[in-house]
Amino acid sequence: MLIIGICGASGSGKSTLAKELAKRLEGRCVYIKQDAYYKDHPDMTFEERERINYDEPQAFEHAALLADLQALRAGRSITTKAYDYTQHRRCDSEERIEPADVVLIEGIHVFYDPAVRDMLDCRMFIQVDPDVWLLRRGKRDIRDRGRSVESIYRQYLDSVKPMFERYIRNYVDDADLIVAHGGKNARIVDILAHYINSGLLSEHAAP
Repeated sequence: MLIIGICGASGSGKSTLAKELAKRLEGRCVYIKQDAYYKDHPDMTFEERERINYDEPQAFEHAALLADLQALRAGRSITTKAYDYTQHRRCDSEERIEPADVVLIEGIHVFYDPAVRDMLDCRMFIQVDPDVWLLRRGKRDIRDRGRSVESIYRQYLDSVKPMFERYIRNYVDDADLIVAHGGKNARIVDILAHYINSGLLSEHAAP
């Protein structure tokens, strides 16, 4: 099994790159989002959950993600994790995810936890101009998460930008590959897919 981590700022194109790579990879591929591992806060009111800083590393259940990656690598299935952004609540299901030849895991803090980071056979960091990922994030949050322009602006100043400056931009130092322009660059996706299919997968193939 090959586990590939894709890291970068929110709106940088991590999901797009993961989805495009999954289409081109040989063998079975599983795609996991770190966002699905946000901590749940059932005892909080909606207003309290809304004020949580979702851009800091402590917002995630890193131990649960590690356990799931370890289970997949050991050949065991895991349950599907999911998150409802409109209610700020976990919405996991009993649907099973089976081990695969390639596991793609993407998120803003995929490189944060040393134990998770060490499980990644290949680490990719998407480097995109902040103006670009800010616009992408804003469009996504309005379209998919029911956010207002005012709330997006406030969140950017209060948490998104500070967490990017403190943590996310520095993850580039942990990367094996730096990817420019996100996942919409077909040439980059083709090069990465060829590299994984012809190189990394053969290196990690069972004897």
